[in-house]
Amino acid sequence: MLDKTVDSLEAAVAGVRDGSVILIGGFGASGVPTDLICALLDQGARELTIVNNNAGNGERGLSQLVQAGRVRKMICSFARSSDRKKPNAAAFAQAYRAGKIELECVPQGTMAERMRAAGAGLGPFFTPTAYGTPLAEGKETRVVDGVGYVLETPLKGDFAFVKALRADRWGNLVYRYAGRNFAPVMCMAATTAVAQAGEIVSLGAIPPEHVMTPGIFVKRVVREGGQHGI
Repeated sequence: MLDKTVDSLEAAVAGVRDGSVILIGGFGASGVPTDLICALLDQGARELTIVNNNAGNGERGLSQLVQAGRVRKMICSFARSSDRKKPNAAAFAQAYRAGKIELECVPQGTMAERMRAAGAGLGPFFTPTAYGTPLAEGKETRVVDGVGYVLETPLKGDFAFVKALRADRWGNLVYRYAGRNFAPVMCMAATTAVAQAGEIVSLGAIPPEHVMTPGIFVKRVVREGGQHGI
């Protein structure tokens, strides 16, 4: 019987090695798999490359991972926290100024398309976004029909951590509103996609037309709080 659910957060993040590339869903505070990030903090992997829209948001989760010195490189669109006055919230800015962490700033649409390309098995692609800006420095550029383009490469992850509203044991996922954000393309672009679900429902409880990420892209599902589901 195919069952992708695991009974603990520890099992959900098992196998993350030093130097892994981890795609983490979330846009601001929406759709952030905080349980999985905190479990990764306990797990101990170091020298990580993290791909996320933000460089940490608030006190818990990614900011803690940065504060602990576990992130070598951050690939993101918005390298600031929404609330820098709270403990850990300014962790990335402090680490970056101290030269302890690398930053690759990528426009949101470009970041999503780079992951989509990786998930679809495509190669590099040209985009007009960032042409003529510092973000294009060191990259191949072309002008076609008077429009400048920048060559961008696929962005693949060893792991993807996403947050779903509900899931079934096959790994089919449904997200809540804007919590969907980068999660579908991240699951496609990662070797091992792990979903933190608010509810794990019985097989067949999610109508096929409501599935937002098919289970074929998901390797593990864990209930929020680490409890085993159905």
